[in-house]
Amino acid sequence: MRRITVWLLSTVAALVLLFSYKTSTMGVGGESSAIAAGTGGDASTGSSTTGTDTGPSGTDADTGSSGTGAGRYDGSVAQTRWGPVQVRITVSGGKITDVTALQVPDGNHRDQQINDYAVPILRQSALAAQSADIDTVSGATVTSDGYRESLQAAIDAAHL
Repeated sequence: MRRITVWLLSTVAALVLLFSYKTSTMGVGGESSAIAAGTGGDASTGSSTTGTDTGPSGTDADTGSSGTGAGRYDGSVAQTRWGPVQVRITVSGGKITDVTALQVPDGNHRDQQINDYAVPILRQSALAAQSADIDTVSGATVTSDGYRESLQAAIDAAHL
């Protein structure tokens, strides 16, 4: 009976220690949970610090509707199971020169980890493909799908 009591108390103590252990809040590679390079604003609010206001159509106020002219074009907000995804493309000379994630799911620490990993890969894929025909990032299927949807809307707005 004494052995059972010691064993039970030891097990409970070990479980308490195990569940009270705090894991790191740093993202992959020791970076904080902010979205990797290529974003110009706060992902949770979708605000941007690029200094250019966009008009109601999702294009820069200073760009006309000249088709493939230079400018920034916001994709529609794709509502995913884990939260909204929205991207902005920068077009110059009829080519996509930059892709910025304006909104990504950030409801919990795991979402932030996934997006810290997936968003740069999706950005590079979009720049290389010059279209929304990009592969899904393993482990970030929902974000990838929303990214593609918003990217296609931005490309459509740019008439590319």
